[in-house]
Amino acid sequence: MILVTGGTGFVGRALLRQLVASGQEVRTLVRPSTRTPNLPRGVPVEVAVTSLNNERGLRAALRGVDVIYHLAGAEHAGARANILETDGRGTYNLARAAAEMRVRRIFYVSHLGADRSSYYPLFKVKGIAEEHIRRSGVPHTILRTSLLYGAEDHFTTVLARLLAVSPVFFLPRDGEVLIQPLWVEDLVTCLLWSLDTPETINQTYDIGGAEYFPFRQAIEIIQTTLARNRWLIPLPLPALRTLTISAESLFPAFPFSTFWVDYLSYNRTCPVDSITRLFGLLPARFTYRLDHLKGVNWARNARQTIFNRSASKAP
Repeated sequence: MILVTGGTGFVGRALLRQLVASGQEVRTLVRPSTRTPNLPRGVPVEVAVTSLNNERGLRAALRGVDVIYHLAGAEHAGARANILETDGRGTYNLARAAAEMRVRRIFYVSHLGADRSSYYPLFKVKGIAEEHIRRSGVPHTILRTSLLYGAEDHFTTVLARLLAVSPVFFLPRDGEVLIQPLWVEDLVTCLLWSLDTPETINQTYDIGGAEYFPFRQAIEIIQTTLARNRWLIPLPLPALRTLTISAESLFPAFPFSTFWVDYLSYNRTCPVDSITRLFGLLPARFTYRLDHLKGVNWARNARQTIFNRSASKAP
């Protein structure tokens, strides 16, 4: 039995589909909520309803589990995120419960730049979470990834919404920071192949896409895909952070968060042959995997995502 945390998230849904398609018996952890969990349709998985901070619930969810794919995180909740509680304490609880229940393997998806001594809160907490897993004594594999993209992602679809509703787009600094987008299906392939590769046990890998380029170029590529042309305005990071905090306070469902500002504060790349060298896989090029942006009314999508959800959460 395989347990997936964060199975309702962008990476989790893609992983659940592939695990079930490969014939694996899968259970996913879903936190208690009044909302119907956003699980992939037509994919038969068991559901365990508990939070990462319910130790008794975790032990129950881990009965019969051999392998954990730990994907859960709070960063995409934006201003409402409690990364210390979810990514930090939650990972500690999961790793300890896994050791008690004699789980044979933990896979953890982290970020390039994760380091417990990092200046940036998200990368600091991710580094701490990695240490919790290493110290648990459970055999593990940690994949530190670059920015991920694909259908329903938190990168290209977020940018598409913002480009659709605003005549201008504010670039962090001058948009010169380098990014290395990784297609989500390539990450999922690495996670699946690692399951059958003993050499990956107790290893940490930095992986990214087949190319890296300035963030400004990514915006230009997405604009071309959407057939839109916006005015790109450079903005210092402190000003962009202030603007983002203001937008989050006005619109609780605003798709751009202060964690995004951290992502784009400095180059987070790795050798472009990392996946090919480690897993024998040639990762997709960014421009070839943007079909999910085509044929969508992004202006309407943005209004439904940002304004409707914000209105529903207003007191």
